[in-house]
Amino acid sequence: MANLSFIFCEILMILATILLVVEPVKCYSKQHKALFVFGDSLYDPGNNKYLNDTKLKAAATMWPYGETYFKHPTGRVCDGRTVSDLIAQFAKLPILPPYLQPGTHRFTDGANFASGGSGVLSETHPGTIRLRLQLSYFKAVKESLKQKLGDEKAKNVLNDAVYLFSIGSNDYFSFYQTYPNASQFYKGKFVKMVIANLTSVLKEIYDLGGRKIALQNVGPLGCVPFMKAIDSKLGSACADEASSLARIHNRYLSIVLNKLESHLPGFKYSIFDFYNAFADRVNNPSKYGFKEGKAACCGSGAYRGGKCGWTTINGTKLYQVCSNPREYLWFDGAHPTESANFQLAKLLWNGDPKITGPYNMKQLFKL
Repeated sequence: MANLSFIFCEILMILATILLVVEPVKCYSKQHKALFVFGDSLYDPGNNKYLNDTKLKAAATMWPYGETYFKHPTGRVCDGRTVSDLIAQFAKLPILPPYLQPGTHRFTDGANFASGGSGVLSETHPGTIRLRLQLSYFKAVKESLKQKLGDEKAKNVLNDAVYLFSIGSNDYFSFYQTYPNASQFYKGKFVKMVIANLTSVLKEIYDLGGRKIALQNVGPLGCVPFMKAIDSKLGSACADEASSLARIHNRYLSIVLNKLESHLPGFKYSIFDFYNAFADRVNNPSKYGFKEGKAACCGSGAYRGGKCGWTTINGTKLYQVCSNPREYLWFDGAHPTESANFQLAKLLWNGDPKITGPYNMKQLFKL
């Protein structure tokens, strides 16, 4: 049952609405938990807008990005909300702003450090907010919480929080494009290096107070429109050599997280099988309400795999855009539409153990 202070806050919120108070009153019950997001472009809320690299800053800052939900480009490589945005809303939290966005931040809600193009390895796309740098930002957030709340309350926020990851795809994209014919031995060796670095970061988050980790595994990389556009010989098929890297990664990831749970007291985790959930939508779009599962809504060339939002100096569009993104699985050459993200977020939030386990995110938030 809600406590009296929460009920009193709700009454204040209603009064504020009636009196048209500009700054909204927010009410949080004792069950309020923070969400900390780490990752790549699938979760980036616009952090790259604040980087020095002009190419990275330009990404997703042009129309038609953001057209569906926000009605303007926000830096998200999507027509609307990402999976991490939707998870925040499911958890009754506000959509988390970019960590690098100037101004005050309410870190008791959490923070989003994700950066488009980033990887687990520091060598992957230098200039992005690589995973180790995202970890350093999280350490700064911890210090901020300690200063504002005191050590004990800050510790409680971090212990109760849920930590959400989508990372690894860019490491494997880079490896595959450099070594397309690598042997299984070298693929396995590279994957083990990525997994070792990711595991190290997860252990550090545990040492900093994190106990509940949720990960979206790596998707079917060979089915991404821009990857298929590179190799015209594929036809409508996916590049299985690229996807095989993801499968090896996902297999090791499950093993590592199971070991962490058995060795770290209080450690709980969730893995969302993004690979199979998305691959089934690519192969059977109509089953999930989509008309198109292979080509993107926005872009140019084969499968509209590139240049979404690009224009010439004279303003001539270098891309085509569909009339209804809701009918498409992909918005641009590498990223899902908001409609697809909503389906994926629901699976991550309350999917059964076959798709999201051993806990789903709804369960993690209740722990």
